[in-house]
Amino acid sequence: MNHRTALGALHIGALFFGLTGVFGKLAQAGPSIIVFGRAAFAVLALAIFARIAKKAWQPLQRQDWCRLLLGGVLLAGHWVSFFIAVKVAGVAIATLGFASFPAFTVILEGLLFRERVRSNEIILVLLVSVGLVLVTPEFDLASQATGGLLWSLLSGLLFSLLSLTNRAASGRIPAVQAAMCQNAVVALCLLPVAAPALAGVSAIDWLWIALLGVFCTGVAHSLFVASLAVIKARTAAVVFALEPVYGIALAWLIFAEAPTPRMLLGGVLIILAIVVSSRLAASNQRDKSVAAQG
Repeated sequence: MNHRTALGALHIGALFFGLTGVFGKLAQAGPSIIVFGRAAFAVLALAIFARIAKKAWQPLQRQDWCRLLLGGVLLAGHWVSFFIAVKVAGVAIATLGFASFPAFTVILEGLLFRERVRSNEIILVLLVSVGLVLVTPEFDLASQATGGLLWSLLSGLLFSLLSLTNRAASGRIPAVQAAMCQNAVVALCLLPVAAPALAGVSAIDWLWIALLGVFCTGVAHSLFVASLAVIKARTAAVVFALEPVYGIALAWLIFAEAPTPRMLLGGVLIILAIVVSSRLAASNQRDKSVAAQG
């Protein structure tokens, strides 16, 4: 894979991730069934990818299993809350609310890893906060928009905790192996809740759920992992910042969920914060590398 094909793979992966909310809204099943099916199909897709790519598995220690179990539980909560937000408030608000996770990450990294929060990172948090205020038409807990935003913020918080959990295990467990294990945990967590209603899921819903698990999870994750062999992580992070753009544009085309100018402005601020935060993360990593070499 050369640089051009890797960049193309990244954009396709971001597009598939952006389709998450669309497939979740097309499926009439409840969030628990959608998440269970997505995880099950994702495990299958990742297993096929690992077989084709001849990925080697890392022997896991007890602490690795504990982190993967915790990561799977966090991933399950993240997906369930995200799909509830999609059902309640629509794809645009759910996607933009979830996109706030870099702000949560900045705050939590400072608390959990005792890392100093820089002034420019505080500005990023403020940018995301202002963006979220603009995205929400009104702050009324009884309204669907506000309720959906709160669910999507919970989704972003849980994804941030998942990212930090994976960071603690980074370098030890191959990404595809970790993703397979965590998706298996998600499926097991949701099975008791989803099982009684599985027989009533329509064929068309299974199609949307299968597409969600295979393309928006398995294929997207595989493209992301494969492209990182050629493209720098900071470039990949900036490309994946386009995920909300793809999601909102597709929802506009498919469901006629036309964003208001205020929502567009809020979205621009949130996406700007994502891009800048990814640049800051790359800069911080370079500083640490230089300090370690010195």
